[in-house]
Amino acid sequence: MSHTTYTLYSWLWDGSNQKDRQLGAVFSFLIATLVISLWQLWTVRKSRKPLAPLPPGPRGLPLVGYLPFLGTDLHIVFTELAGIYGPIFKLWLGNKLCVVISSPLLAKEVVRVQDKTFSERDPPIAAQVITYGCNDIVFDSYSSPSWKRKRTVLASEMLTNASIKACYGLRREQVMKTIGDVYKNVGKPIDIGELSFLTAINAIMGMLWGGKLRGEKTATIEGRFKEISTELMVLLGKPNLSDFLPVLARFDIQGIERGMKKISHLFDQVLESVIELRMNYMATEKEKDDAKSEPKDFLQFLLELKDNEDRASSITMNQLKGMLMDIVVGGTDTTSTMTEWTMTELIQHPEIMAKVKKELADAVGLNSTVEEDHLPNLGYLHAVIKETFRLHPPLPLLVARCPSVSSNVGGYTIPKGSTVFLNIWSIHRDPHIWVNPSEFQPERFLNNPDKFDYYGNDFRYMPFGSGRRRCPGLPLGEKMLYLMLASLLHSFEWKLPKGTEHDLSSKFGIVMKKKNPLLLIPTPSLPNLEPYIK
Repeated sequence: MSHTTYTLYSWLWDGSNQKDRQLGAVFSFLIATLVISLWQLWTVRKSRKPLAPLPPGPRGLPLVGYLPFLGTDLHIVFTELAGIYGPIFKLWLGNKLCVVISSPLLAKEVVRVQDKTFSERDPPIAAQVITYGCNDIVFDSYSSPSWKRKRTVLASEMLTNASIKACYGLRREQVMKTIGDVYKNVGKPIDIGELSFLTAINAIMGMLWGGKLRGEKTATIEGRFKEISTELMVLLGKPNLSDFLPVLARFDIQGIERGMKKISHLFDQVLESVIELRMNYMATEKEKDDAKSEPKDFLQFLLELKDNEDRASSITMNQLKGMLMDIVVGGTDTTSTMTEWTMTELIQHPEIMAKVKKELADAVGLNSTVEEDHLPNLGYLHAVIKETFRLHPPLPLLVARCPSVSSNVGGYTIPKGSTVFLNIWSIHRDPHIWVNPSEFQPERFLNNPDKFDYYGNDFRYMPFGSGRRRCPGLPLGEKMLYLMLASLLHSFEWKLPKGTEHDLSSKFGIVMKKKNPLLLIPTPSLPNLEPYIK
């Protein structure tokens, strides 16, 4: 036996040897650790609940899932599938797992109980392009430090009741101009969607720079905004295969990314022109003693934030442009769309139209113009507009949410990163919630007018969503819509052109518009329109 072997043998077996005692201690420690680990593993497995299953849903086609349905009215397809699989179900759109929720109780889980978890976005390629890399509010990540700052700026600084009230003169000016334009075209068919869009975007442009920038150059800028906004919404609402099958993204088969980049370039040129004009104006005004007494417009406020040296409250130029994009698009498209839908329903229901006009005559008078002070007294008109939002929610599936962590809703697992749709269109037409849900009945909102507001406090009625991701521009859009509709209805009688049939068909997109434009012929209904057109 070699010396080395003998030494090892003695170390292992000689109990009096110090090394043996050390080894025994090590063995004891290892055995104890193993026993404790096994016990912990057994305890965890015993106490761990099995993961909840995924929601039920259709299989779809191999690889593409339900992609063929992207060209259809998804809100209707989702409603039909909910009738088969229940108020929460899954389906695959390409390689994206989508979960659709169609009940107020489950929607509450998403927008209230687990609102923070479901406040992320999975922005489509078109949105990423037009928002300067998601530097806006709608598509920016909730976890981004800049999101809360931008949201606070928009909702708590720019769109406060005081700032909206301060801009009333600009809104009123544009509505008066619209009434004058309609009066000049009495007896001729007027495109209500186009009319309301031009009114809204001119008002928004005025509010952005306070009506201070006037002249031929700004008129050209505003005209370009109108052209760009229309095409932008078409591309933003068009389903893009590259979003659902990323392997195709490099090819941009439908040309959506290329088209949106072109629009983004034009949009950026317009914004740069506006910003340059506004900065020159600000530099000039600084030399005047009374400059501080003038109220700030939206663009001036944002430009001062951009130049703020305090990093905690400053914004970048791209963030400034992204927020302007949100204001321009959000403040015009929804307003014009809902004006068109409301007028469509009123034309379809002349007895309801008569009640609205009587209320306006009583509250406003036949020799006065509609002012925003009159709006709180127009309860029936409020009910008509709320009923229109119920039947024709502008965003039937809202903007999709994306859970930041895997979560449990309704006893089912909603995996992290999946796309969650809230089918507001289905909830608003659920026969278990609404009596005669397919009928236009404004009276359902009269008994308790505060119960169903636009802020998503009742999960049976959420045309603008709820929670952290609710539309921040709601107060401004509401005032613009109500003032425009009240003025058009107060000033004119409206009828369809001879031989035209009632049409309630729609086309699906990020905003649900009428499939065919609403053309109406106006006739003055006031004995004197001089207050509007002077």
